[in-house]
Amino acid sequence: MPHPAMSPNHVAVITGGASGIGLAAAMRFAGLGMRVCIADLGAERLTDAAAKLASVAKGGAADIMTASVDVSRFEDVAGLEAAVQKRFGGTDILMNNAGIGPDSNSFGPLENWQRILAVNLWGVIHGTQAFVPHMVERGRPGLVINTGSKQGITTPPGNPAYNVSKAGVKAQTEALQHELRNLPGCKISAHLMIPGHVFTPLTARGRTEKPPGAWTPEQTVDFMIARIEAGDFYILCPDNDVPRQLDEKRMLWAIGDVVENRPALSRWHSDYAEAFARFVKGE
Repeated sequence: MPHPAMSPNHVAVITGGASGIGLAAAMRFAGLGMRVCIADLGAERLTDAAAKLASVAKGGAADIMTASVDVSRFEDVAGLEAAVQKRFGGTDILMNNAGIGPDSNSFGPLENWQRILAVNLWGVIHGTQAFVPHMVERGRPGLVINTGSKQGITTPPGNPAYNVSKAGVKAQTEALQHELRNLPGCKISAHLMIPGHVFTPLTARGRTEKPPGAWTPEQTVDFMIARIEAGDFYILCPDNDVPRQLDEKRMLWAIGDVVENRPALSRWHSDYAEAFARFVKGE
């Protein structure tokens, strides 16, 4: 059985919902009989996504709402919450999923750092503050699903602004779940979605065909729903290239840099290549 929040006529709000994982989640929720609001940027993208959702929604277009929202602006997100209240009566599932990933390094471009943190991290904070108090007051079982990244845990070289944003989402979601579980009578739980390699507009980078190693957004969302049903907080998704066991080894090695006082990001340090390879093999 799906989580009680995923019930007919309950309400799901998904940021970054016009494509990728967000749209796949919206399609699954609509198929379960839920009323769905997707928030994103781009009128044409929202219109196309709404048509797809209406085709599977129990009530057709009447069960689907779209909103043009910049999650980096609190007033946009607060306005979204009020609009959902007015249209559907409240929110049962909030999926803070909007994300971007332009290139960065430690020296810039400054505007890329500012925009990545504004969308990927502040978007989650804004969603939490605008929606979750009302969800708690609603008194019904509910879910807050924040889309993080393995890069927020292992922080590989290549795009530090993205890593920082997703590390922040991890810390924020952990704190949120701790606070929610200690609120008397609260029926809301928070979950950290940690996708693997998923073929989406964010990751495609000009490619038109899914790489063999990537999962589809639909596979990822099916896994997410199953793990929420199982009660997982950390929804650590595999893909066709990386099984969970290898993800676990990489994450354990990353925290080992701190515990064992190794050089930063030693997994990519030439002096530690052999040691990491032995660690992965369990030697």
